[in-house]
Amino acid sequence: MLSEQSVPVVRATLPAVGAAIGDIADVFYRKLFDAHPDLLRNLFNRGNQANGEQQRALAGSIAAFAGMLLEHPDERADVMLSRISHKHASLGITPDQYTIVHENIMAAIVDVLGDAVTPEVARAWDEVYWLMANALIALEARLYAETGVEAGDVWRPMEIVDRVEESADAVSLVLRPADDRAPAPFRPGQYIGVQVELPDGARQIRQYSLSAAPGRPDLRITVKRVRGGGLPDGEVSSWLHANARKGDVLTTSAPFGDLGLVEHDGPLLLASAGIGVTPMLAMLDHLAAAGATRPVTVVHADRTPDDHAHRQEQFDLVRALPDARLHLWYEEPGDRATEASTGRADLSGIDLPENLTVYLCGPVPFMRAVRGDLLRRGVPAEAVHYEVFGPDLWLGQQ
Repeated sequence: MLSEQSVPVVRATLPAVGAAIGDIADVFYRKLFDAHPDLLRNLFNRGNQANGEQQRALAGSIAAFAGMLLEHPDERADVMLSRISHKHASLGITPDQYTIVHENIMAAIVDVLGDAVTPEVARAWDEVYWLMANALIALEARLYAETGVEAGDVWRPMEIVDRVEESADAVSLVLRPADDRAPAPFRPGQYIGVQVELPDGARQIRQYSLSAAPGRPDLRITVKRVRGGGLPDGEVSSWLHANARKGDVLTTSAPFGDLGLVEHDGPLLLASAGIGVTPMLAMLDHLAAAGATRPVTVVHADRTPDDHAHRQEQFDLVRALPDARLHLWYEEPGDRATEASTGRADLSGIDLPENLTVYLCGPVPFMRAVRGDLLRRGVPAEAVHYEVFGPDLWLGQQ
């Protein structure tokens, strides 16, 4: 909770800080990377920095957190910050790095707002920062403890034992521990970080969902090649498509992610678009292996049948479940029009049973549209879970 003396100060200055938060984020990252260029090369996603997504995500998270402190002072921030803490753990973030961030973000606030940042205002926003930072540090400490590692010590070598071209732009890599330890346990829906050294010597990290069920001697990820569409192509995905081969060893993190499938008997809706199918595959694979009998509705949208990664595998897993139904939409179905609807996913004709639990993954506009439809049809907001590939631009905008 904010201290009694800081509440009126933050309330009075939140409109000004909120209006300038985008500029503050820009100045913050510029200062941070000027002082610590290794962080941009070896920790932060250079692509998200170049296109501004990381700056927008940071701005949204700070504004949303400050707003929550004011409007819901008796609520814990853990739910709001859970997704961020899992992403940080997959990067190996350590508590000392929050001090570096603090120095540069407070300097950015002063630079952007100037004389408006009186000592009283600085103390109040310093308090906001450390409330958020300490909450994240505590969440990340718990994640590290649950994983059985020291803070930040999440990396291990994994050998590629198989590579399968799933579509023109998606390749799956089957990974086995290269150090003779069993794969770390995970929940269906979680991801691992993958660290690669690029030609310029930078070590960039990306997260990829585990696309097969836990409990096997191997892990599997599916990597979609990120096409820039006028901007540079994805650095890590392009490198993996061009270079990752059977017998190579990758450096990967332990599994993290807060989208893990919850075990119960109620009905499920698994809705995905594009490469968002990957965590849903792990869930379906787990349900099939466990002999689950719960009702499962599967929704998937894609551009064409050929772009639908793991298409036949998804069909087979749905058929393996006694009470599962698959609904497909393709923007261009071609000769597959008899088995899929044309256009974008539309859930209006799908029955939604009581006590439904929903998992979403795909582009943010797809998830926002599906979530909105579900809420209008009476599905409680707390029953809808989602995963964002990339910075969480959805945070605070739900």
